[in-house]
Amino acid sequence: MLSTARSKGLERATTSTPSASIPAFLLPAFPIASSRSFSSSTPRASQIGKAALSIPPGVEFNVLPPPARKNGYFSPIVAKETVQIEGPLGKMSMTIPPFVKLQHDTATRKAYVSVDDKEVKKQREMWGTVRAYLQNHILGVSEGHTAILRLVGVGYRATIENNATTVQAEFPGQQFVALKVGYSHPIELPVPKGVKASVPQPTRILLEGVEKEVILQAFLSTGRRSS
Repeated sequence: MLSTARSKGLERATTSTPSASIPAFLLPAFPIASSRSFSSSTPRASQIGKAALSIPPGVEFNVLPPPARKNGYFSPIVAKETVQIEGPLGKMSMTIPPFVKLQHDTATRKAYVSVDDKEVKKQREMWGTVRAYLQNHILGVSEGHTAILRLVGVGYRATIENNATTVQAEFPGQQFVALKVGYSHPIELPVPKGVKASVPQPTRILLEGVEKEVILQAFLSTGRRSS
């Protein structure tokens, strides 16, 4: 599986996450930590950014130089390196801003994130953000990410279906979570690409995937589609 986290996604991550109303009948089975901006304080950003990244056995961590232009040169001001992380569960890549620097110690299997000038607000914000994204990607390709939703209501239940009547499939083989929650019409939620959905219990929905952001977006899209 190949998933690219673009620079715009990193930029959005430094701002507050838009709120989304999740219907009362569908809630996280466990509390989710609230999204907090990495720019809340200099010590906070520094503490997150400077922590070493541990690369587990079986995971490849490679930093690729920015592609050269047609004339063979690139501007260091706009050039962006790409980090490729590959493990047993998949492969992910992420482009990082030019002011973010990475050091990879292959002997200790550690990677370190730094910035050109931590006194610059934007760089300070992105320092912690880039490090957090890389950590999520490492965990994703090595162990995977999971989320559990629970249905709250008498007689409510969920099933996984291969077809839907109210929404169109976005890609071949897409599955749908069908909810019976007291409405006169069916509620059918498409399972995002790269996410595996299962129902260990009629009132529990288990989401599994390599990319944490995609799983979290499944919570938000549930709120939008079901309201």
